[in-house]
Amino acid sequence: MARTIAKDHDQKRAQILKSAARVFAREGFDRASMTQLARECGISKANIYHYYDSKDAILYDILEIYLRELRDLICGIDLSGLDDAARLRMVIAEILLAYQGVDDEHRVQISGMSALPEEQQKVLRGYQRDMVDYLSDILCQVAPGTFENSPGKLRSTTMSIFGMLNWYYMWNTGAGTQAREDYADLVTKLTLNGVGSL
Repeated sequence: MARTIAKDHDQKRAQILKSAARVFAREGFDRASMTQLARECGISKANIYHYYDSKDAILYDILEIYLRELRDLICGIDLSGLDDAARLRMVIAEILLAYQGVDDEHRVQISGMSALPEEQQKVLRGYQRDMVDYLSDILCQVAPGTFENSPGKLRSTTMSIFGMLNWYYMWNTGAGTQAREDYADLVTKLTLNGVGSL
């Protein structure tokens, strides 16, 4: 007889993923064990195997859910009615706000993705690429003609913005909403006008 799925199955899986992200971020994926994950989740090792058959499967779910939801949020921002500069500022602010509270998942993305099979990495890089392309399109609208014959310059500019946002995440993890909004203003001004705009 097939085992029935508990009513709180999805909730427990989500709890496992959140706890596992904490362990992977703290210990590193390679050093973490299923025993540690179960202990962090407050369940038995046998019980964790009811939800996931390996820590690789847990890692993939952490990153797939995190990056897909981040991509959907960022690429789904309603920018209608905003001028070019306001659109850029809105996207930058939303990225910073989306990073709030997901420090562990973000660290695991940076350090753990390479542990996954190439096919899974390809899916995850696709989500990242969608966000990069989205921000690149906005930059092209903000500075028409600037990047027309210079895809390398467009990529460098886009990745420099993500670099600033990731720097903020790495060094200001406890920053609240207002601090993130203020930093979004700074990054937008730097991007549009350079240091002289500050």
